[in-house]
Amino acid sequence: MTPNPYVKQYLMTAGPTPVPPAVSQAMAAPMLYHRAPAFVEVYERVLGKLPAVFQTSNDVLTFAASGSGAMDSAAANLIRPGTKVLVAAAGKFGERWLELANAYGAAVTAYEPGWGERLDPAEFDRLLSEVDGIEVVFATLSETSTGIVNDIQAIAEVVNRHGALLAVDAVSGLGAAELKQDEWGVDVVVAGSQKALMIPPGLAFASVSQKALDFVEGRPGGRYYFDWVKTAKSQRKNNSPFTPAVSLFQALDVALDLIAEEGLDNVFARHALLARATRAGAAALGLELFGDPDERSTVVTAIELPGDIDGGKVPGALRKLGITANGGQDHLKGKILRIAHCGYFGAFDILTSLSGLEMALAQLGHEVDFGAGVGAAQRVFVEAGVPAAA
Repeated sequence: MTPNPYVKQYLMTAGPTPVPPAVSQAMAAPMLYHRAPAFVEVYERVLGKLPAVFQTSNDVLTFAASGSGAMDSAAANLIRPGTKVLVAAAGKFGERWLELANAYGAAVTAYEPGWGERLDPAEFDRLLSEVDGIEVVFATLSETSTGIVNDIQAIAEVVNRHGALLAVDAVSGLGAAELKQDEWGVDVVVAGSQKALMIPPGLAFASVSQKALDFVEGRPGGRYYFDWVKTAKSQRKNNSPFTPAVSLFQALDVALDLIAEEGLDNVFARHALLARATRAGAAALGLELFGDPDERSTVVTAIELPGDIDGGKVPGALRKLGITANGGQDHLKGKILRIAHCGYFGAFDILTSLSGLEMALAQLGHEVDFGAGVGAAQRVFVEAGVPAAA
């Protein structure tokens, strides 16, 4: 069925996320040959800008891949058959670390507190004390499936004390939730392009400390396309070992300028405000938040759906209104709705989403106090002094 052209579309998912017009325009520029000076200049600029978002002095390695490709690169480089690893999984994407570790033949110690639980640094300490020889720990910054953002700073302190390497999935969290890689001592941060970096899917990133790079270099084999050592050597010469995603680099060149212009601290503050308003709107509608969120949960808000409706129909009801938001994954299908606010989002995106949620719930038979959720979010924005054009 052809969509009604008069129903405006609002993308409220945690990836892909909306793309700023200036970024779209950059991708419409003529295609460049990736070895020509014109593109090499773009490539060099982007490589120079990326570390600021990771808050690192590391090489940020880039690959033409999705965020899952970035995670795969971490497994391919850090794991050999029998490598002892600790994997923390409290949601769909933590479980992806488990799947990757098993796929590469690691000797896995799993820490699985349950979906919606926040990772406990004390449990990392206990497991690293009880299991000898763990070399690499895998954790998640923002668990997109549940809305939880974990305390990576505290986890890094524990992992560093035990002398292991820490690899963090920041695919949805980078640029939306605080992550000070160098200051906190995180060895590896992997991310993707289609979240808070505000460009389409297709670029994967791995910010790798020299300690981690030395660890990988001492264990050759087991990788090819995702070889961090080879990629680092090429990038230090402003070259790519394989054909890069040219148009996405042109887009990222612009998107990183937008982030720098806003200022990283302001970017984090905007995400925190959007999350606070979303939580206030849900509470005013009498809806509970899923799991154990706190003020760090700035990427996506997971809202428990009321039991008097078929929750599986909520995403479809919203789509009829022009709003695309994520339902739950796996056993949470039909039980939660996830409203994202990472990347190119402002106050009126949240107000529109809450208004749509009120209408969808009412259409499905839930009693709604119309305007309650929207009004609560509006008060948060007004009290914060958000301008009308935000």
